Amino acid sequence: MPRSDMQTAHGRPSLPDRFETPDALDEFLSLPGEDLVRDMEDVEGDIIILGASGKMGPTLARLARNAAPGKRVVAVARFSEPESRQRMEDWGIETIQADLLDERQVNDLPKLENVLFMAGMKFGASGNQPLTWAMNTYCPALVANAFRDSRIVAFSTGNVYPLIDVARQGATEDTPPGPRGEYAQSCLGRERIFEHFSRRHGTPGRLYRLNYAIDLRYGVLHDLATRLKDGQTIDLAPMAHVNVIWQGDANAQALRLLKHCTAPTSPINVSGPETLSVRWLVEELCARMGIAPRLTGEEPPSAWLSNSAQAAKLFGYPAVPVSVMLDWVAEWVVRDMPSLNKPTKYEVRDGGF
Repeated sequence: MPRSDMQTAHGRPSLPDRFETPDALDEFLSLPGEDLVRDMEDVEGDIIILGASGKMGPTLARLARNAAPGKRVVAVARFSEPESRQRMEDWGIETIQADLLDERQVNDLPKLENVLFMAGMKFGASGNQPLTWAMNTYCPALVANAFRDSRIVAFSTGNVYPLIDVARQGATEDTPPGPRGEYAQSCLGRERIFEHFSRRHGTPGRLYRLNYAIDLRYGVLHDLATRLKDGQTIDLAPMAHVNVIWQGDANAQALRLLKHCTAPTSPINVSGPETLSVRWLVEELCARMGIAPRLTGEEPPSAWLSNSAQAAKLFGYPAVPVSVMLDWVAEWVVRDMPSLNKPTKYEVRDGGF
């Protein structure tokens, strides 16, 4: 997809019909809209991204680099896969290898004005609860104390909410938490740690509750499409409704929240505005893929759903609508394009990740 095909429309990147390669996909995910560029101009200081080597971190760092070319952008991670670090450096991003559970290493990091905190543990949480709690509560304590003079946008999850009746519009930021399982409990713990240090030090921030990011190589739509292509039957009984948002939109909102931090820090739901039926998603994917839907199970009356009206008020409707995501994912999966092989486990109802 040549750059000439990616000119902006209404301040946002125009939408291609397909992505020929993973590199083209990453390039598109890292294209900033004019609204993000303007907000980055209004945010003083440089940017450090902690836990930057996960699914979203590399393109978020590249998006920050492209949106704010005059700022220093630093990506911090263990970088257990050296190619991930090299890739970011090739994009012009400064990298630092560090263990964020090591107090000395955290204290030695450059104290830049803007922090995106992405470190955490989800998958494997049920098999290693002590590490899950350490990553999701102790690590935030180290960071919140060390970066007390910065703004901190801390990634969290909609799993901190209870299951919500699908007839409602999802949990709002005022909905009392109701985490299921130790992963979600530890994520609420992460939020409480950032809240504590924000109140103690006056640190501005936001708690970024995400439900679910979509890339063509992973995400709820990728999970469904790959299973359908392999001839599997989708069971609706565990979870039959979801919220999704394009990863590029999710990353842009994370960066733009640096302009909307509060002291003390406060939660904000980040997702698409629609409550989506898994049955409908399956039918739409199958129509695009030219296969028959395979469904079983009775849809439960509740699901993990978030109301993202507050984010929509700040940022408007996401640039990539659900219909386009469905087109892209179906086309990608039919062509047997690369997958990260990291299922979202959206259907897990008891919180056991």
